[in-house]
Amino acid sequence: MSTRRGYPSDLTDAQWALIEPLLPEPNTDGRREKHPRREIVNAILYVVRSGCPWRFLPADLPPWQTVYWYFTRWEEAGVTEKLMHTLRLKARVQQGRDPQPSAGIIDSQSVKGADTVGRDSRGYDAGKKINGRKRFIVTDTLGLLVTVTVLAASWQDRDGAKTALLSAYLATPIRHVFADQGFTGRLVDWARDILRTTVEIVRKPTDQRGFAVHPRRWVVERTLAWFTNCRRLARDYERHPEVSEAIIRWAAIAGMTRRITLGQPARRQPRRTFTWR
Repeated sequence: MSTRRGYPSDLTDAQWALIEPLLPEPNTDGRREKHPRREIVNAILYVVRSGCPWRFLPADLPPWQTVYWYFTRWEEAGVTEKLMHTLRLKARVQQGRDPQPSAGIIDSQSVKGADTVGRDSRGYDAGKKINGRKRFIVTDTLGLLVTVTVLAASWQDRDGAKTALLSAYLATPIRHVFADQGFTGRLVDWARDILRTTVEIVRKPTDQRGFAVHPRRWVVERTLAWFTNCRRLARDYERHPEVSEAIIRWAAIAGMTRRITLGQPARRQPRRTFTWR
């Protein structure tokens, strides 16, 4: 066996040190785990970043069946939510902010759906002329993901946003949310009456011509742009919306670990490769 440098999506030693303590303990009543947890996480991030199907994982990573088993099991157990929550707290404290956000930003993004997306969970966004799904995300004012909801693209912003706002309300003390003009109307009243949350609509200046950066809007738009840099999120390939949400959470986890460890040595563990005989 020989060694080589890992894939660009691999975790550095510093990034793995953030994630490892947050993973569930291995089972002690069964057989010993064959593949290191770090390699399992590296394989998940490889799929997220490269966009390859699970079955196309490189041979020097753990088998795709094993990787997908951990992916689904951790998602069902709430491990990815816990990872995202804890890393967001660390990133906020590192930036000199309170651990928990009090204000957030909501936005939506329509993406084309692949052939694997079923009819029951896809729709047509007439405004964007996109057949697929719509992602609703809530971030804090730093652009760190708080919650994500994936629905058919035919959902109106003001209706689909309710689930995302409710999740943010239950997970954080966010009580003030900035939104664009697509969220005007009954959503503002619903959030005020049901969630005791203020939704502030950030409107374009009346004299604006062309593109302009809005301080309360570009943060969440930047986060959505970061997500689509992950090829698995360039469009929606997942059969179930819940899997799409999990992929987005892993993209957020990868981004937060990079943010927290920025400036630290990018040492990655050597990886084994096969040598032909």
